Order: sequence, then structure tokens, then C-alpha cells
Amino acid sequence: MKTPYKVLFLLFLIVFSTKSFSQKMVEYYKPLKNDSLRVGIEENDFFPFIERGYTLMLPENKEIKGVLIFLEDSKYDQKNRSSKQMYTQASEKDFAVLSVSTEIPLDFYFSKSSMISTHELIKEVFETYNLPNDNIFFLGASLVGHRAMRYIKFMKESDFKFQLKIKGIVACNFTMDFTRKWYQHQRDIRINRIDLWEPKFINYLLETNLGGTPKTNPENYHNFSSYSYFDEKNENVKIYKDYGVLAYIEPAIKYKLTKQLRTLYENNSTDIVGFLAELRIAGNENTELIVLQPEDNPSQHKNTQSTWDSINKDELMDWIQKQVGK
Repeated sequence: MKTPYKVLFLLFLIVFSTKSFSQKMVEYYKPLKNDSLRVGIEENDFFPFIERGYTLMLPENKEIKGVLIFLEDSKYDQKNRSSKQMYTQASEKDFAVLSVSTEIPLDFYFSKSSMISTHELIKEVFETYNLPNDNIFFLGASLVGHRAMRYIKFMKESDFKFQLKIKGIVACNFTMDFTRKWYQHQRDIRINRIDLWEPKFINYLLETNLGGTPKTNPENYHNFSSYSYFDEKNENVKIYKDYGVLAYIEPAIKYKLTKQLRTLYENNSTDIVGFLAELRIAGNENTELIVLQPEDNPSQHKNTQSTWDSINKDELMDWIQKQVGK
């Protein structure tokens, strides 16, 4: 008598799985450029270019209600590593998921050309696949999130005919204040207790592209930052005041103190909390902060990507659904 129940249960799982994972994948990337970029002062401080293009997940046989956008690298972030984690939840709620990459390795979106490249790809995808320009959400951790903020700012200040109708932003544990970031890395270099590749790499890029240091050219750092504790005006915050904002932080204070000898100031969480505070001052009450505790992230390595990996994606999608109804 038990066997029929097992068969029925297996059939249920098969039908449910088919419904949940009924998706169409589209991938388009241009051939690699045979060239590289200088990213430091040493002889071998060069990165090869990466693939420019996109990956699009479409829920099959459904009317698409919105689009989740990730501005991911096509190589160094393990192509679509973050966006893949939303495919199931997005498909079940009739959302498409788009991952877009420029050809610049570890692109900070210093240049307008990078943001124009991204815009052209997004426009191409929306037109080619007739995606609805409604209920658009940008999501991401680390550089993925930073790029989203830069792209949104660039589009707000540009006169392109095609403009996305953005509903919300999901900000996960990334740097918003690059003045603070520069000082963080200067301290790392001074005390010399961790691998200094990242501090030297990022400060080189900041100083090269922003025309000096925060001491010599503070306005460029303020303009490049979504929010800065050191910027009394914080004009950039107003750009995001009309969007719903869901923010995830993982302070990992004990881990950073023990492993990196970093203080509370050398922490992306300070940027994001400050950003939310300024948003509310600007009149945006549609914000939410989720603080991940040590037990929420089982990874032994506490970084921006592991924070994203540990997020409850079902709850994240529930928040997106609520925004659609507003």
C-alpha cells in the first residue's frame, strides 16, 4: 500500500520541478579583445580584457512582469555567479533575469564608455526580446552593486531616449564611500597584516582615475561615491530617493578584527547604513535594512560574495513582489 503513495509523491516532485525550472536561457558575448589594461605600477600589473555581452533568463510560456538586472563580470566573477541564484525565484514570479558585462576586467565604471556600453547592451536586450520596461530592479554585491549605482546616476544625468523604469535596488554589502575605502586601504598598507594586492590595486585605480587622493581631490571622490560620510552635501543620495531600497550588510566585526585587524571604519556596513540614513533625510521611507549575523553565513571566508550567497533569496523575492504592488 505504501508504494503507490511513493509513486504519487515522485510524480508530484517531477511536475513541481518542471514548473519551477521552466526557463529559457539566451547568451551572447563578443569575442575577447587581444589586449590588456594596466592595474598597478609593477611590470606585470595587467589584466586581459573580458567578454562583453549578456546572459538572459526568460521564464517560458509566461507573461513577464519585470526584470532583475545584475551588472556582472563575464569572467572574474565566474559568469553570472550571483544572478543564477535568483533564477528559480524570479521564474516562479514571472520575472526575467539579465546579467550584463562590459569588456573591462573588474570594471569600476570610471569611464562613461563603460556605462554607455552597458546601456547599449541593456537596450538591445529589451528591444530584441520585447521585455517590459516596467518593474525593473538592480541587484548585487561588491562591484556588481557599485556598478548599478554608477549606471543609475549616469542615466539620470544623461539624455538618452531609452530610460529604464526602475522600481528598486537591492544593495548587498558593497562600498559606497570611496573616500573611506581609500583610507581603509592606506591603513592596510601601513600596518601590513594582510595580503596587500587588493588595497594596492584599488587605490591605484582610484588615484589614477579620480585625479589624485581624497586629500588632493576630494570632490572627485565625493562625485564617484553613492554616499560619503565626508561629503557634507551628499547630492548623489537624492538620485536614489524615489526607489525602494533593500540593503543587506554583514559587519562580521569579530572576523575582521581577528583576521584583518580592521576596525568598524574599515567596513562596508558603515557606508550602507549612512546611505540609508541620508535617504530617509531626503524623504525616502521605502527602505529596509537586513543585518546578517554570524550564524546566517556558514562560509569560513567573510566577503561580499559570501554575503550574497547566504541571503535568503525567497525573502528577497517577496520584497520585490511587494514593491511591484506599490
